[in-house]
Amino acid sequence: MTASKVECTPLEAGGFRLIETELPGVCVIEPRLIRDERGFFMETYHQAKFARLGIRENFVQDNHSRSCRGTLRGLHYQLRFPQAKLCRVIEGEVLDVAVDIRRGSPFFGRWVAVQLSAANHRQVLISAGFAHGFLVLSESAQFLYKCSEFYRPEDEHGVLWNDPDLQIAWSIKDPLLSEKDSAYLPLAKLPAELLPVYRP
Repeated sequence: MTASKVECTPLEAGGFRLIETELPGVCVIEPRLIRDERGFFMETYHQAKFARLGIRENFVQDNHSRSCRGTLRGLHYQLRFPQAKLCRVIEGEVLDVAVDIRRGSPFFGRWVAVQLSAANHRQVLISAGFAHGFLVLSESAQFLYKCSEFYRPEDEHGVLWNDPDLQIAWSIKDPLLSEKDSAYLPLAKLPAELLPVYRP
């Protein structure tokens, strides 16, 4: 089970640049910045322009977290009410990771990592059916993400962050974890009925 790197095959629409990754279902989005002596302006989301890029998710909830250096949140997913996520950072820097955990997927067990920061203004779109997590690389980070489904605590599941089969290159051995995140099982030990199904 190996990593995927970002490949530069961009599409553009209305100032947004979409870059596919080697993991179908995960892509990087770069907004156009307008700068002057006062600072900058950018659109972070525009439904019609995203639709021209092939992104037609209906986002229903926005989340915002602030975390200190070394915090790792993940790897999370919802099963019966899967969430697509559009993620960005407005303070600091994180390593954002998505893992394909869909049963029957030709990319099952593969992951991709993208650095998101307040400086690079990048966003990452993660389709439903992927497990998601991030590691804070800076002194602190504010992480914002839109979800295509409401958060339902009774439907939340996860994969162990340091699953030895996945070999995610987190570059940290002892992150700050919640009790819940540290107790998740490796992907290979999750019952099949607790994994989403790949639908081409």
